[in-house]
Amino acid sequence: MNLLPDFDEATVLRGPFVAGFSDDEFFEFCQSNDTARIERTANHEIVIMPPVGGDSSAASGDAYFQVALWSRRHGGRCFESSAGFRLPDGAILSPDISWVTAANWEVLTAEQRQKFLPLCPDFVIEIKSPSDRIKTLQAKMEQWLRNGVRLGFLIDTETETAYIYRPGQPVETVQGFSSELSGEPVLPGFRLDLGELRG
Repeated sequence: MNLLPDFDEATVLRGPFVAGFSDDEFFEFCQSNDTARIERTANHEIVIMPPVGGDSSAASGDAYFQVALWSRRHGGRCFESSAGFRLPDGAILSPDISWVTAANWEVLTAEQRQKFLPLCPDFVIEIKSPSDRIKTLQAKMEQWLRNGVRLGFLIDTETETAYIYRPGQPVETVQGFSSELSGEPVLPGFRLDLGELRG
């Protein structure tokens, strides 16, 4: 699926040269341009996204803190937006927040942990920035599910709307940030306090 036409401000690199990058070459490309937010589509097109604004960054930081605190107490590994995941469909994506079970983390070798992680997270959060289109992010969430994510939250802080994604179930919409989002059963006992994400 090509999501690229909906990116308002992203730079997209196409053509046989970038399409021919191996995973290692793409990793080195990202390391050489480490101030940019870079992802690769399943079609091997490279998407360079603009930096996010202060509100989006703060909301992402608050959400990461909540997930990381839960993970420290319950296990698994929590990642912020600079971690890249090499998915079964060939895409390399970096969600704003992600979590992997301890069992899935422990099967990775030390070498695999140093580069793009060759697995799909169990849980992801994507937070809409002003340069994102909600339809693009919704399509991205569906892509996460197709690749193996078991629970995903898409959060729009501007409209105070959250979307909950679970495999094989309709998307659930939560309006207003006066509530919490349950991580059950993937993250037992976890509840994301949306009120903490307000600007």
